[in-house]
Amino acid sequence: MSMRHTSPAVSAPPSKLPDVGTTIFTVMSQLATECGALNLSQGSPDFPPPAGLLDRVAHHLYASSNQYAPMAGLPALREQIAIKTLALYGRQIDPDSEVTVTSGATEALFSAIEAFVHPGDEVLCFDPAYDTYDPAVRLAGGRAVHLPLVPPRFGIDWAQLRAAITPRTRMIIVNSPHNPTGAVLSAADMASLEAIVRDTGILLLGDEVYEHMVFDGQRHESLLRHPALAERSLVISSFGKTFHATGWKIGYCVAPKALMSEFRRIHQFVQFCVVTPMQRALADFLASDADHYLGLPAFYQQKRDQFCTLLAGSRLRYTPSAGTYFQLVDYSAISEEADVAYARRLTEEAGLASIPVSVFCAAPGNARLLRFCFAKDSSTLERAAEILCRL
Repeated sequence: MSMRHTSPAVSAPPSKLPDVGTTIFTVMSQLATECGALNLSQGSPDFPPPAGLLDRVAHHLYASSNQYAPMAGLPALREQIAIKTLALYGRQIDPDSEVTVTSGATEALFSAIEAFVHPGDEVLCFDPAYDTYDPAVRLAGGRAVHLPLVPPRFGIDWAQLRAAITPRTRMIIVNSPHNPTGAVLSAADMASLEAIVRDTGILLLGDEVYEHMVFDGQRHESLLRHPALAERSLVISSFGKTFHATGWKIGYCVAPKALMSEFRRIHQFVQFCVVTPMQRALADFLASDADHYLGLPAFYQQKRDQFCTLLAGSRLRYTPSAGTYFQLVDYSAISEEADVAYARRLTEEAGLASIPVSVFCAAPGNARLLRFCFAKDSSTLERAAEILCRL
């Protein structure tokens, strides 16, 4: 009689992120699909990229542009990024040594944190904070120190920031325009930041993926616009956000040569290189159609204004977003439910998906806030507003 031998079950080792589940974006989008709900949760435009850009992608797909690109990105695209950076922010950068094309902004943020955060280091970030920051810091062995933004305009408390800095502070993450609140930092804010980090070795990580979505005549105060800040900064931008092509996952990082050299040490093993025909297409389009991104503030301000006007008859409270393509609303006049539960019920019962803001906070508090994406066509915004006005 033969004996059957079975191997013992292999148990999973301890998790590096035991308290992290599936992201709220995946959860709410999946719930919207299951319920057939209108999805204003994830930041995905429901209109196409510019036709001229798509034409260039099609051209390069059939023009022998389908092999590996250089690790740092195609030279033609890095050159156009340098031209754009000089035109917008007055900063001359070397496309060979100070620009890297990445697999979206998330990869760039992760690579920047992994490159510079060592075990025991502290990284300061501001709540509500985009949910990729904290896990990346912890995976690097660091500790994320969460400082609350000050409502209702969600500004930074500069005295609190100064008090939070310790000898272990390695990096400050600065996100403007800010996801999820839509807040925008001013020139005075940049002066305050410069005064705080002067004479320190603190690095700045600038999440500026919504750089072209700043409203009401304000100017985007990029870290790159301020020389004393730029020299210690890694600034992340997103072609996906700028060209309505979030599924392409193409972004880039700009940093001084010494910082970029370390950034590339990590990037090369996370992604190595980014899809070649789309890089070529982006280089072509940036060279010929700068009017697209220059026109984005007016384009998205019109959508913000339409959405806010449509909500005027609702019981929601809100301050029009200063930037991004997100609008926060306060539903406390409608329900006392916590935002995660209310967002789920709104999806299941009313047919409209949003993002609860508490998931972006280490200490959620009692705010009753939801985030809606208004990067949608007019009919979608009208349908969403009809649902919200019935609440």
